[in-house]
Amino acid sequence: MISVALFNNKGGVGKTTLTYHLAHMLQRLGKNVLAVDLDPQSNLTVAFLDEEKLELIWREPDEPTWSAGRGEADSATTVAAAVRPIMEGMGDIRPCEPEQIADGLWLLAGDLTLSAFEDRLSESWPKGFTGDPAALRTTTAFHRIIQVAARRVRADVVLIDVGPNLGAINRAALLAADTVLVPLAADLFSLRGLRNLGPTLRTWRATWHHKVLPDLPPRIDAPPGRMTPLGYVIMQPTMRLDRPVKAYQRWLDRIPQVFASDVLGEPEAKTSLGSYEIATLRNYQSLMPLSHDARKPMFDLRTADGALGSTQTLVSRCYHDFQSLATTLLQRLDSVQVEN
Repeated sequence: MISVALFNNKGGVGKTTLTYHLAHMLQRLGKNVLAVDLDPQSNLTVAFLDEEKLELIWREPDEPTWSAGRGEADSATTVAAAVRPIMEGMGDIRPCEPEQIADGLWLLAGDLTLSAFEDRLSESWPKGFTGDPAALRTTTAFHRIIQVAARRVRADVVLIDVGPNLGAINRAALLAADTVLVPLAADLFSLRGLRNLGPTLRTWRATWHHKVLPDLPPRIDAPPGRMTPLGYVIMQPTMRLDRPVKAYQRWLDRIPQVFASDVLGEPEAKTSLGSYEIATLRNYQSLMPLSHDARKPMFDLRTADGALGSTQTLVSRCYHDFQSLATTLLQRLDSVQVEN
């Protein structure tokens, strides 16, 4: 199993849409996929589940119930519920029940209440430098929840959706990720986001490796904290008639060098497989509302869903674009596994 966090601390770049569609396409390519929603906004969960199911999984009891004669807590239905014993100082994580979306595709659901975990994670971070077990159980909670769920569903790939910030929740989420994929838009804000993201990832990685792992108590299941950058996916913007194409092109031309210098700390953004640009996805804005209403990926839309005439051509292009992206991603993941 290998995990991928999709992250950019600049919002509005299509991160959750990318995660949702990649999860479905990787499943089509024969992989067991576990999607994990660690963004307190829970947009990925809302994309996967209808309101009736959301109401059911978000209706959590105040206290976990205990299985008779087994001495263990029942499974939680969201990640927020899984870490609630830690937030309340009443124990360790509860196992989180993956929601099956399709054969080979599961979701660990998010919840708005996960935002309450931010303060506890912030407090625990420096305490973990001294090997404090309670602090380390808090910092590693997401990692351990994901590992248990991934083993249960025999996941090949875990996709982790996180919010657009550099807070404590995202630090714990990214520490739990083997690799990081960065969605980008062709604009100044995405470049600024890269300049924030890169140094922060390197600092988190160095701190984890030098201040935590060397003195880690043997009974703590902690992530290696690799956070290996896989590359970036450029999400094409909607072209405005009052803005020339060259206005977007100048940002596109600068992305490779900024990614190399700020995210990789290297002079050039190159890998053994070539550029760190994994794909450029065209704008599918006209398909998004149809996809939302039909509760299915854009590349699965049919005439009955409102994809009429020339829209079907766009649906077909969307399928091939995501198929190509998922195939390239798997090649990158194979390369990372070989290197490790």
